Amino acid sequence: MNTSEQLFARAQELMPGGVNSPVRAFRSVGGTPFFTQRAKGARLTTADGAELIDFVCTWGPAIHGHNDPDVRNAIAGALDNGTSFGTPNPYEVEMAELLTELVPSVEKIRMCNSGTEATMSAIRLARGYTGRDKIVKFAGCYHGHVDSLLVKAGSGALTLGNPDSAGIPASFAAETIVLDYNDPHALRETFAAQGDQIAAIIVEPYPANCGLILPDVGFLQLLRELCTQHQSVLIFDEVMTGFRVAAGGVQALVGITPDLTAMGKIIGGGLPVGAFGGRTEIMDQLAPLGPVYQAGTLSGNPLAMAAGIASLKKLKSLWPYDRLEKLGQTIRHALLGAAKEKGLPLQVPQVGSMYAVFFAEQPVRNYGDATSSETQHFNQLFKYALDHGVYLPPSAYETCFISTAHEGSEIEQAAEVLAAGILAM
Repeated sequence: MNTSEQLFARAQELMPGGVNSPVRAFRSVGGTPFFTQRAKGARLTTADGAELIDFVCTWGPAIHGHNDPDVRNAIAGALDNGTSFGTPNPYEVEMAELLTELVPSVEKIRMCNSGTEATMSAIRLARGYTGRDKIVKFAGCYHGHVDSLLVKAGSGALTLGNPDSAGIPASFAAETIVLDYNDPHALRETFAAQGDQIAAIIVEPYPANCGLILPDVGFLQLLRELCTQHQSVLIFDEVMTGFRVAAGGVQALVGITPDLTAMGKIIGGGLPVGAFGGRTEIMDQLAPLGPVYQAGTLSGNPLAMAAGIASLKKLKSLWPYDRLEKLGQTIRHALLGAAKEKGLPLQVPQVGSMYAVFFAEQPVRNYGDATSSETQHFNQLFKYALDHGVYLPPSAYETCFISTAHEGSEIEQAAEVLAAGILAM
């Protein structure tokens, strides 16, 4: 029994499933999860001494690679002054200035501690601002483990074959209207029938917890138009896409401005973080100015703020998005070329540093398309890649991430391994 197997055996006695987040358990791909000892650049080193080229990137935050020296130095500098104060600190102001500068929709911002907190708080704020209860979400979009949003969710819930969750009252779920992504007809019908009851639409503008799904032409614009027409709040969940596809997220890339935006991951530089922000008139409904209560002991934590500031400043100075697009295209072309040679149907949606792998005949446009793809082929590719030093997300329904540290031999080596994995099927 190797070190990871020993650790997992111990963990299963102490934690449900042996993990602190379900998808880490490798239940959908099979086998025992490895434990990471350390990480640097584009590589993880396991507790067993194996080196892996990493396309999970801590599920998104590591856009500069692991243990980036600028981020690490910023954390060390902040640590010299303490770990937490329980009072306002200067880092919070600098972070707010950066986010309001970079994200088109954000006039004011509130920091919190996770993406789940950000989406939960944005929903509460939208309900408080509009005085309405109903929320529209899309099947396969995952917005954290919020009671009213964990309905037809993606990410780990979908991976485990459990799109809903026990412990959520039916009355909570009843306030959530679930539609298919890229279905404008259902969206128009819903607003025609219930528009005066709908507080908000919440959407991953590029759904990235169900693989990676791209919007049809005009779909995101329709969301904006319907929310404006019916005085509902449009919430973009850019926890995953924020600062990945562009410095200001999808909204900057496509030129559509939501009313509220939820963020996380990259803005914490790898430390726990979340944020939500938007129009001043909505954000000023939050306590202490308004009646919508939201709070957090560690919100604006100085270590997380320092790490996030360093990460965002590095993005501003490097502006790596053209380079990341080329790296993404390298992986995409390698996979598609091998699939064509092998005669396997394959879709590789890719935007910048994000890509997904669907073994399907047609482009994946929604949750139903994603769940009907051939996951067994993905599992074969995952195992081949892992055995040959490349770590993909341990689920067919997750998005792969690339960092600036992948540039060079890592991306070429990984492309060769993934192509070989397709050809070996």
